[in-house]
Amino acid sequence: MKILIQASQLLLSLSILVMLHELGHFLFARLFKTRVEKFYIFFNPWFALFKRKIGETEFGIGWLPLGGYVKISGMIDESLDKEQLKRPPQPWEFRSKPAWQRLFIMVGGVLVNFLLALFIFATTLYIWGEQYLPTKNLKYGIMCDSLALSIGLQNGDKIISLDNQEVEKFNMIIPDMIINKASSIQVERNGQILDIPIPDEIIAPLLKSPAFIETRIPFYVDYFPKNSPAEESGIKKNDQIVGLNEKDFFFFDEISAELAKFKNQPIDIKVKRDGEILNFPVRVSDEGKIGIYPVGDYGRFFELEKIEYSFLAAVPAGISKGFTTMVSYLKQLKLLFRPKTKAYESLGGFLKIGSFFPDIWDWEKFWNLTALLSIILAVMNILPIPALDGGHVLFLTYEIISGRKPGDKFLEYAQIAGMIILLALLLYANGNDVIQLFRR
Repeated sequence: MKILIQASQLLLSLSILVMLHELGHFLFARLFKTRVEKFYIFFNPWFALFKRKIGETEFGIGWLPLGGYVKISGMIDESLDKEQLKRPPQPWEFRSKPAWQRLFIMVGGVLVNFLLALFIFATTLYIWGEQYLPTKNLKYGIMCDSLALSIGLQNGDKIISLDNQEVEKFNMIIPDMIINKASSIQVERNGQILDIPIPDEIIAPLLKSPAFIETRIPFYVDYFPKNSPAEESGIKKNDQIVGLNEKDFFFFDEISAELAKFKNQPIDIKVKRDGEILNFPVRVSDEGKIGIYPVGDYGRFFELEKIEYSFLAAVPAGISKGFTTMVSYLKQLKLLFRPKTKAYESLGGFLKIGSFFPDIWDWEKFWNLTALLSIILAVMNILPIPALDGGHVLFLTYEIISGRKPGDKFLEYAQIAGMIILLALLLYANGNDVIQLFRR
């Protein structure tokens, strides 16, 4: 059921983005009196789920959710329709229009995607505001994975800054380390301020380590998986685990580390319930688990900050968030061209994108993720790769500057080359998803 909810959100998000992207091309084409033969959400090889002709245009929904398209008369596109180019140019065709008009038609989709992201960000800020966990409010410090421990961080460290610059939001620490290539992290440990170097070679494993640092929290029981040994022993939701085998513990990381020492063995779990201390015998699994999912709600343990926006304040805040998100994504994209970061190994396809959506329907998260995907779609489409909008823009820019239009044969071959590149990238990204799925 959870996977179905994530898949439904992904499909709805992509449908909205593809439809509005293609609408951008359509509207500019119609503005300049250019005929649009087809307008499709998703691709329709061999057959369409739905189609209907209205005026000169066939509107439809394809069955292959890898994008969408508008087929514009007289344009060399992914359809590679050569027959139309054998006929004399007609006034309603794309190739008959001035270069500046063709340029607007081609950037129409990207422009709509970017404006859509700004609109969504402004709207979500107005409706829900912005809530975040300030770094300074982590009263218990951080919880480290093996990668964080390897560079000198420790459980319980309180992060002060990166490169001596305060990071206000806790969830921005890892992105700042990756994108802005921070060289050091300052932490408070046992009353002392320590400066810990961040090695360059950490970027590659950091991209694969979402749990590099997390909030350190007490171990409260949230819920149990099926056939949980802890639940069968009598432990209940909201119990606090405070000890194992006569040893007192307080934090989740301490208890997890101690449990790992008792694989396939019985152990006494000490819990605190309504102010009373109780003991329960539980057998630890061969993975060092007792079948408990801990409470991970920040708001239960820490003071969160929330910014409320009026309508007038939400508009500039949404615009600012949109531009900041775009710049951040461009910096992440640059990592793909730095081989030593191995960022290409983290490139993902539809499974990875779908995993970003929550497994319960949350409209705030849905719209914020849709805005992020809209920016990603805009940036990816404007890249100067033939078969993408950016490839057409590149050739049109050359035509405007030089006064010479690239030949139809050249554009046809460029389109084929671009489609091969995109297909290779699509196969690689989704192949990475499958590989990671089997490695879990």
